Amino acid sequence: MSKSFFIQTFGCQMNEHDSEIMAGMLIDKGYVPASDRKDANIVLFNTCSIRDNADKRFFGTLGQLKKKKMAEGENFTVCVTGCMMQQQHVIDTLKQKYPWVDVIIGTHNIHELPDLLDNLYKEKKKQLSVWPEGGDIVEGLPSKRLFKHKAYVNITFGCNNFCTYCIVPYTRGRERSRRPEDIIKEICCLAQDGVKEVMLLGQNVNSYRGEGADKVWDFSDLIRAVNDIEGIERIRFMTSHPKDLSDKLIDCFRDCSKLCHYFHLPVQSGSSEVLKRMNRRYDRERYLELVRKLREVDPDMAISTDIIVGFPGETEEQFEDTLELCREVGYDSAFTFLYSIRKGTPAEKFDDQVPEAIKHERFNRLCDEINSTSAVKNAAYVGRVLDVLCDGPSKRNSRSLSGRTDTFKLVNFKGDPALAGEIVKVRITSSNTFSLEGELV
Repeated sequence: MSKSFFIQTFGCQMNEHDSEIMAGMLIDKGYVPASDRKDANIVLFNTCSIRDNADKRFFGTLGQLKKKKMAEGENFTVCVTGCMMQQQHVIDTLKQKYPWVDVIIGTHNIHELPDLLDNLYKEKKKQLSVWPEGGDIVEGLPSKRLFKHKAYVNITFGCNNFCTYCIVPYTRGRERSRRPEDIIKEICCLAQDGVKEVMLLGQNVNSYRGEGADKVWDFSDLIRAVNDIEGIERIRFMTSHPKDLSDKLIDCFRDCSKLCHYFHLPVQSGSSEVLKRMNRRYDRERYLELVRKLREVDPDMAISTDIIVGFPGETEEQFEDTLELCREVGYDSAFTFLYSIRKGTPAEKFDDQVPEAIKHERFNRLCDEINSTSAVKNAAYVGRVLDVLCDGPSKRNSRSLSGRTDTFKLVNFKGDPALAGEIVKVRITSSNTFSLEGELV
């Protein structure tokens, strides 16, 4: 049997990094990555359960493999992992409707993947291993990064917030923070390997509490320590909860030269009443005060957000509050979502669900508002010379390069592909709603 594998990832940066780790472990065991799913004899789906559409996409894609599995049998292996596997009703569905799946593994124990594959091939028996809760954090796992010059670094796992619409605390478990010494050691190794930009990951990085040798570190302590690591040139993080955003962290944008001036600050709704029903534990006024403080440090601070449209009970007036907040903040971009019922969450039982037609109409109005502001924000960059970390050829046009500014703006420009991984000067010549065009200086 050939040992080629392909991992298809659904969902957030945390899932993307989990896939990098699983790829690293498989490569260490002698498996070879395939460039396309059709060329692999081991396919692994890393699933997301944050939205109903993600569930449907996964099951639809999984169903496409049945014919190949039936034809090739033991010579073709199908594995599934990720947040969906932490829900018993999903596992039950897989057993009943997709019995040809070979390996099911949860989010807390992805380090077991190579052993589960070994057991599958030795025992000729399907493997199921899903931990209900996270155990000790496993350090030192290998990773096959997508980029040589950029890296994800987990700092926390899980979430304690229990927003009424969200399944994450049930699929990722309760919050756990890594030891600061382990994080710093990992980033130092990444810097030695040529990494220039790190993205610190957690469901809520703001609530990081790491047990250090001398004290308990908060997130601002960690940012300042990473800022001192030689070789690292940019620091980003994802994602933040407004209720835990401290003045100490905001001060880091003033004091830490490597901390990118881009902040993803999910608001979810502009209505204090809706936020209370969501159990977000801040109100509209508190959120706007945080934005004011960020822009006090840097008036050009780029801010993005997450917004849910059509949460149960949302009135037209409350939706208008969201539109007005968007105008007041002036977001650079936003991830916008139609509310979808998540089985097992408190909001599933709310009896005042918003009709689909109303949700879609509001969603379109919100997108128009966000896109209009994004276009204006991007147009303000025309004529400026910016530092861009080049990622290499553009995904949409292989004859162009693309990269990100400090404020996370996507820039396309002509240049030598050998510039990948370098920070270059680019003059912005034109703008689009979602990207900028430029030329090398």
